Amino acid sequence: MHVVSTIKELQILLAQHRNNGKNIGFVPTMGALHHGHISLVTQAKNFCAVVVCSIFVNPTQFNNVDDLANYPKTLENDLSILNTVGCDIVFCPEANELYPTKCQLVFDFGHLEQIMEGAFRPGHFNGVGTIVAKFFNIIQPDHAFFGQKDLQQYAIIQLLVNDLSYQVQLHCCAIIREQDGLAMSSRNMRLNEYQRTLAPSIFQSLQTGEKLAQNNTILASIYNQMVDLYLDKNIKLEYYKFVNAEDLTEITTLVKGQKVAICVACYIDDIRLIDNIIFNA
Repeated sequence: MHVVSTIKELQILLAQHRNNGKNIGFVPTMGALHHGHISLVTQAKNFCAVVVCSIFVNPTQFNNVDDLANYPKTLENDLSILNTVGCDIVFCPEANELYPTKCQLVFDFGHLEQIMEGAFRPGHFNGVGTIVAKFFNIIQPDHAFFGQKDLQQYAIIQLLVNDLSYQVQLHCCAIIREQDGLAMSSRNMRLNEYQRTLAPSIFQSLQTGEKLAQNNTILASIYNQMVDLYLDKNIKLEYYKFVNAEDLTEITTLVKGQKVAICVACYIDDIRLIDNIIFNA
């Protein structure tokens, strides 16, 4: 496994692999790796001869400076994990390698950045779009792998690829969960013992929402029930939305055969967690 920190080093390695006719898979991460990340690398290995994984805590996608400062950093352990799962190249640059000057370009992702994560994290998706565009330009992967947990982020990147004509095939990979249903996330490392006992109720609320929706319960009524459930658990609910899983537009009534996502964001004390499920109505 090659570990590189500069764009030049990375591109020299990639050129060698391409000259040998090998295709390239890319898994972007911010480190603090868990089984969810490993599943992305495993998927990439199934499609690609060479897998590149980035480890970079991107400052431009954090609208909360405390969240950036508290984001877990476990580089040594991350590299050990990637070495055991067959990753070929790890790109772990410093911020000034990717942002030698302040980026002036601003992305507009339309309605996608006005809803859910976009509404509560202004500027977040501009930062995501910027760093993913940089990585795609630098690496020029044939395939790129992202987790379903960040469903809205995946929709943003799909739009980026379509509008800028990137020649990369995107893959949205299933959420990997703990035994009690909690979606695996680097932020879970910050949960103390008591907070961790509360966290499984997030997935339970999604399961309950799907069951109620399939039983023709009015969606607005389900939302009110979820507000009460989160209050009872002493968790601050930020949003709980039923959306079209294809374009993430909010829905108020289920249509038979429609692909639906329920998306949630909440705070357990100061730790923000997101999750979602997708089902057919």
